[in-house]
Amino acid sequence: MTTIALTITPLIVPTSLEDDEGADFRAYGELNRLICDEAVGLPDIAPDAAQLLASWRDPTDTLCTGFVARHGDEIVGMVTIDYPQEEDAQAAEIDLMVPARHWGHGVEDALLSLAESEARAHGRSLAQTWTLHRPIDADRMITPRTGWGRIPATPLSDVLTARGYEFEQVERNSEFDLRSDPAPVRAALEAAETAAGPDYRTLQWMAPTPADRRDGYAAILARLSTDAPSGDMDFVAEVWDADRVVRRENRLTGAGQALSIVAVEHVPTGALVAYNELLVGADRASVTHQLGTLVSSDHRGHRLGTVVKCANLLLWRDLMSLSPAVSTFNAEENRPMLGINEALGFVAVSYAGAWQKRL
Repeated sequence: MTTIALTITPLIVPTSLEDDEGADFRAYGELNRLICDEAVGLPDIAPDAAQLLASWRDPTDTLCTGFVARHGDEIVGMVTIDYPQEEDAQAAEIDLMVPARHWGHGVEDALLSLAESEARAHGRSLAQTWTLHRPIDADRMITPRTGWGRIPATPLSDVLTARGYEFEQVERNSEFDLRSDPAPVRAALEAAETAAGPDYRTLQWMAPTPADRRDGYAAILARLSTDAPSGDMDFVAEVWDADRVVRRENRLTGAGQALSIVAVEHVPTGALVAYNELLVGADRASVTHQLGTLVSSDHRGHRLGTVVKCANLLLWRDLMSLSPAVSTFNAEENRPMLGINEALGFVAVSYAGAWQKRL
């Protein structure tokens, strides 16, 4: 391996992408898509620069930082480090982006070392990161500590292992063809609503969330950080209120995106006990992303996961008829949710590995 000379500078967060200082951030969006394309052939699972900028400009809930590595004048890699802002948060979330043509020249190690040093300087004791993998069998397959699923080893997974990261969990990335026959989804929704019974009522709205729904929506969003299967990944319980809902939706829709929320209300208590979110970018012909999906642990067993997924998929076909597919990530051990996906026609297109290191 030939190590190349690097200059590493902070990633500037511009006021606008059109500003002179926006060049590196535009390159960040392009590099993010390139990495996803090289890793699994799915560039659309990465947000573009405009979508990213809104989150970077509001550090209230998550502080986003990054660094750009250059060899001469050429950008040869980037790393971002995100810091959740909960009072007891201990993790820094790292995303390493080094194109294949620059791999193996010391760029990845320099950026990971810097990211870990930055995490320590910010008082964090954990580094967390994710790798992308094709849905194939290879000579070397690796299994996470959960024991659920396995993925082919990659140069990045080898580097992480060598640096002391533990492979904690596999997430399956599945896609649903929005142009397929909707009849099975309608039938599944009708059966699930019948099974759920009259104690549950389906609601739907487009962001921004109505003021009278924000507190209830905040409560169910908070449960995603504690109720969703995460193996031994150390995620802090998130604190949510109506104001945080507003901030999140400003970030998610600030670049022209559209967000649909379907929720289930428990009629006797008025609490929101399940939800599903679908998001598409300003280009309505791009892939739709399913964000959160959750059924509160004390309301499982009533087929509410099927209700929120099916209702949102059917609505989305009418609202966003140009979008070809819905992409979603689910933990391999989350068999109830994966079972719903499989029954509806979601197909695995890639996998993600969750990694963690105690600093």
